Amino acid sequence: MSESASATSLSDPGAASRPRRSDATRTAILTAARERFAADGYERATIRAIAGDARIDPSMVMRYYGSKEGLFAAACAFDLRLPDLGSTPPEAVGRTLVSHFLDVWEENEVLTALLRVGVTNAAGAERMQGIVKEQLLPVVRQACPDQREAPARAALVASQILGMALTRYVLRFPYAAALSREAIVDWLAPTVQRYLTADKP
Repeated sequence: MSESASATSLSDPGAASRPRRSDATRTAILTAARERFAADGYERATIRAIAGDARIDPSMVMRYYGSKEGLFAAACAFDLRLPDLGSTPPEAVGRTLVSHFLDVWEENEVLTALLRVGVTNAAGAERMQGIVKEQLLPVVRQACPDQREAPARAALVASQILGMALTRYVLRFPYAAALSREAIVDWLAPTVQRYLTADKP
């Protein structure tokens, strides 16, 4: 630690525990980028507009992320924190997965923003496909009886989860938005359970 940093820590003991300005700037940029990409799409969103939304100079966006492509990748990075279905009772895997996804959708707007971009933009669609392949597929492998069918089963699970998310959180169909969390789980869980564990269609 430098002498100046040591002096700062001694004069202000809470300084080390407070978020650095760069962290706050990055957060502001990513928040603005997600909102702008969701509203305008990848092609129309500009670094200048995103910087304006974040109330910083455009050069700061380039400093942290290098390019619009780099910013998009960072803004769309998302960990689903999926549960370990290997330790879940086999008869409960569908309900567990649907409940978890509802928690994710309702607690974090990043995935909703990515879904908005994905339905209109190739880069967004590719990123969403990557999330399914990298995060959902390994979890599906834990539950399905035939590993060769895991990719198809993961796609079927995604069709239910993303379909509900699209109608409830993006398009905001009135009846989909009005459904209670419990009702959604009750309706979707048996279908997801079948996709995950049924021996045949």
